[in-house]
Amino acid sequence: MSELMRPTREETAMAVAHEFAKLGTCDRLQVGAVIHRQGRVIISGYNGVPAGLPHCEHSRDVPSTGEERGCQIAVHAEANTIAFAARHGLSVEGADMTVTHMPCVDCAKLIINAGLVSVTYQQPYRKVEGIQLLTRARVRVVNLR
Repeated sequence: MSELMRPTREETAMAVAHEFAKLGTCDRLQVGAVIHRQGRVIISGYNGVPAGLPHCEHSRDVPSTGEERGCQIAVHAEANTIAFAARHGLSVEGADMTVTHMPCVDCAKLIINAGLVSVTYQQPYRKVEGIQLLTRARVRVVNLR
């Protein structure tokens, strides 16, 4: 009998983050995040508009400047996940975050101040300042490809 191929904890957390990304309410990009301890998911989230507001509806047209603007309405998955934990009195200090996409600099600041100790992401982002900030703050960063 062959040995059962088990996914790693990071692979499992990433799979869960991808499932939550499907719930994202921004039609520009769907991102999912989970916060976990010792391989157990303790909180999850996804990107979308603040509660009670209509879902995002972005045009795929690129402005005349030639540069696509990011969504100005949706809350990022990392921020939503941390906020949901805070709203329900759940400490995330010392936990790990797995997110489908590389965190931006604003989310990196929240991750640091929430006391998370590691961030695993899969999809790169053209701006790397968030990862640089996490590294400077000694938050472990893993790119799970």
